[in-house]
Amino acid sequence: MTPIQQQVKNWLEEKRVDIFLAYRILDGHPLPHAFTREHIEETAELVTGPARYSLEKFATHIASRYPAARIGMVARDCNQRALNVLRVWNQLKDGQVETVPVTCCPSHLHHHADCSYLEPHPAGAVKQQLGQAPNQSLAEVEAQPAAERLDRWLYEFQKCIKCYGCRNICPVCFCKECSLEHAELIGTGHLPPDIPIFHLVRAVHMAGRCVDCGLCEDACPAEIPLRLLYRKVNAIVKDLFDYETGSGDTLPPFSILGDKPTMSPMPLLAAAQE
Repeated sequence: MTPIQQQVKNWLEEKRVDIFLAYRILDGHPLPHAFTREHIEETAELVTGPARYSLEKFATHIASRYPAARIGMVARDCNQRALNVLRVWNQLKDGQVETVPVTCCPSHLHHHADCSYLEPHPAGAVKQQLGQAPNQSLAEVEAQPAAERLDRWLYEFQKCIKCYGCRNICPVCFCKECSLEHAELIGTGHLPPDIPIFHLVRAVHMAGRCVDCGLCEDACPAEIPLRLLYRKVNAIVKDLFDYETGSGDTLPPFSILGDKPTMSPMPLLAAAQE
């Protein structure tokens, strides 16, 4: 057994965790799998990749059904950031999930295992001409003339088929009632969805939540550069509130306790309001 396989086996035998989330090869593909004491022999088949799924999303579903469950999971940096966000938003209890850290990229960084956004594919000629290339920096996007930038984003949004893949894969989407399914906000029964309302509504919800895992962009069949969009939203949150999403246990700027927000805007916002 590998060291991680042995560690997970020990945790289950010692009842340190009730269930452990990782991956298991099925028909040649690494797929999410829940390892338990009842089938502890399966830990010999545990792998950490190459695969990327929202294991922490599975953890929240398990925790909501079994509040006392002790959950273990393999966690890359983005998984850990998502777990921090979920704890802050009271979707997981402190200490409920114990992680085994794994790396998503080897030391040489040039032949990554499975994190596509570490080395994005070059954008095709049409996307470069009409849309937004996902491997741009925010500075490059903001350097575009305002009218051109808007046209490029509208080109991207009009490709949306409203599959909800971006929402469904997102590890920090946990609302019981989703605004993207609200008939008075998002029109139903036609494609593409109302432009740009659908994606702007989701972008607003990602403010202070997005952990930059890139899964939404990987899941999008229309190849909309969603990670680029949410990076901009988080950059605004950083500028205004000096808040790093998923970096710790700090309450997000949009949390409200009683009648007072938990964070105050930075001087930049105060100056803009004068």
